[in-house]
Amino acid sequence: MSSSKNTILIILAFFSIYVIWGSTYLLNKIAVTELPPFMLASMRFITAGVLIFIIAKLMGKPLAITKRQLINTAIAGFLFLTFGNGIVVWALKYVDSGFAALEISAQPLVVLILMRVFQGKKIKAMSVLGVILGIIGIYLLVSQNEVVSKEGSVLGMIMIFVCMVSWATGSLFVGKADLPSNYFVNTGYQMLMGGVMLLVLSLLFGESWSSPHVWSEKVQWSMLLLVVFGSIVAFTSFNFLLKRVSPEKVATSTYVNPIIALLLGWYFLNEVITTQSIIAAIVLLTGVYFINTKKKLVLFARFRNRI
Repeated sequence: MSSSKNTILIILAFFSIYVIWGSTYLLNKIAVTELPPFMLASMRFITAGVLIFIIAKLMGKPLAITKRQLINTAIAGFLFLTFGNGIVVWALKYVDSGFAALEISAQPLVVLILMRVFQGKKIKAMSVLGVILGIIGIYLLVSQNEVVSKEGSVLGMIMIFVCMVSWATGSLFVGKADLPSNYFVNTGYQMLMGGVMLLVLSLLFGESWSSPHVWSEKVQWSMLLLVVFGSIVAFTSFNFLLKRVSPEKVATSTYVNPIIALLLGWYFLNEVITTQSIIAAIVLLTGVYFINTKKKLVLFARFRNRI
């Protein structure tokens, strides 16, 4: 691959994980105003999973996996998509899209705490500072009267936090689980399994299903964009970047996604961005930076050396 072509692909890939992933909150918010949440998420992931299998087959990638890998993809699909995403879509009925994105940006904080609790991993000084800032940022975010006064908003915030725990658990699980070696096939199985479980949930909750041709035009476009770009293009870009640039650069999407979501929610849905939300975002994302960075806290290190 030529250098110039590679550079263009990297730029496009970063655009995907920055803007497309950031826009999925807006798209889900638009769609869930008309569609039942579990039906919406189920159709999105089942369709994306089937399309990924078709693409993988055209690329000559084998789809056969072991029984253990099938079970593991089902577990990952449940933690990431069935619960981790399906409940977030449900919560978007009660909270703004930008607010949800900001709360979810604290995901690295939850992962770090779970690694400490279940794996006994030591939390470094920079990460300790990040956790403190993250907790302060979350408090500033969820303690706003404009937010908690909305009907169902408190329950929505709690469920989003539970979803973050599910995502964090899934992140730890896939790190050690036996999964298909091809990331494209792995993703296809996770989406299909997660989508089928969402289908079961939708039926259990008695959601009313409808055909896409009766949806409004904006919902049709939202679903199309969620399937093609949010589920396939962005994830492929994410894995492409992991092989081309450093993980730290890829992780910058953690800081950009909520900003994109806030701006899109404000522009298209007239969602209010309060001063406290802006302060909370700065504090929270600074905390996430400290958690992700590999640099040492110089002042702390000097103090410890003197002791």
